[in-house]
Amino acid sequence: MEQDYRCWAEISLDNLEHNLHTLRGRLRGDCRMMAVVKANAYGHGDRELAPYLQRAGVDWLGVATAQEAAHLRDAGVDMPILVLGYTPPAMAPRLVRLGITQTVFSADYGRQLADRVPAGQALDVHLKVDTGMNRLGIHPEAEGGLAQALSVYQNPRLRCTGIFTHFAVADEVEEDARAHTRGQFERFMDFCALLQGRGLALGLRHCCNSAALLLYPEMHLDMVRCGIALYGLAPSPALAGQAPLRPVMSLHSRIVQLKEIPAGQGVSYGRTFVAPSPRRIATVPIGYADGYQRQLGGLAKALVRGGAAPVVGRVCMDYLMLDVTALPQVREGDRVTLVGADGPLAVTFDQLAALTGTVSYERVCAVSPRVPRVYLRETCPPSSSSSEGHPEPS
Repeated sequence: MEQDYRCWAEISLDNLEHNLHTLRGRLRGDCRMMAVVKANAYGHGDRELAPYLQRAGVDWLGVATAQEAAHLRDAGVDMPILVLGYTPPAMAPRLVRLGITQTVFSADYGRQLADRVPAGQALDVHLKVDTGMNRLGIHPEAEGGLAQALSVYQNPRLRCTGIFTHFAVADEVEEDARAHTRGQFERFMDFCALLQGRGLALGLRHCCNSAALLLYPEMHLDMVRCGIALYGLAPSPALAGQAPLRPVMSLHSRIVQLKEIPAGQGVSYGRTFVAPSPRRIATVPIGYADGYQRQLGGLAKALVRGGAAPVVGRVCMDYLMLDVTALPQVREGDRVTLVGADGPLAVTFDQLAALTGTVSYERVCAVSPRVPRVYLRETCPPSSSSSEGHPEPS
């Protein structure tokens, strides 16, 4: 199949299932799991993975936008979906029609949504509490915070079935960061107790992202929201090794041309690489328009025929060049691994992120839609209705 593509991403459903079981094993039996599939499932393919996750026993899906949620409904996904961010109030009727749960982060926003809900109906919502992220949510300790929450829970056109907060530094292990996370959790629990004291049934309480799932089992509550760890990546370098996760995505291309260049010849735009001696250069059809960051030129290495070859010169929109002088066995048509394993060697998204001062989240999300996703499964699927087993592009 790979010969049909100039470049492609391989998505291992076996590794996804391994990660799901590994993370579920950290939870109490009654704790639900939300799989966060926003941003096209962190670049892995939401329409492809969501049905698989549903069959594998995930309880909820989390998305960033109403459009992402509707996209999944159009694909036939019928499990509960929470929109974690803002949705224009004019879309409230569509949310009701599609059975999508919306985050409410202020009393005013709740009223704006409720005003658009059709008469005689109610929109399912979860209340967002801001305990220290200072992004979205009701401040529980601010004047009027309790009144705002009561306004949401008591609005007849809003059916509040959950309450949650989001940790700011759960992926950091220094003591001041741990103290901040514990403080956020305490503020959240105090606010929940205050609301319960007013006779409210809060619904699902959730606060743990991937990092908190791994580090703070006492904070799992009724549901956890699992994002980056589900895809086999550590929430931060400090948490590497906290669980035996396996990367779900690898990135590949091929060598389409080999050429010998003499000393003094430049490679790619700007001649940032000039051959110090005769070099053998391989041209590979993947570039920054495919999500392979331009700044990686001169920093990263790719794998081919069991060896590592440096990326030389600037990465172009559609191509990059490798110095394969030290790999005389390399031939045109050879498979190139930009991220993933080749024999004993491996390149990870974490490594590429570190080279350019960013995070693995950004690197997987940046893999372009024009890169075909090939879904691979070697073991039996989670149910007989699954159609995985043969590599197919998305």
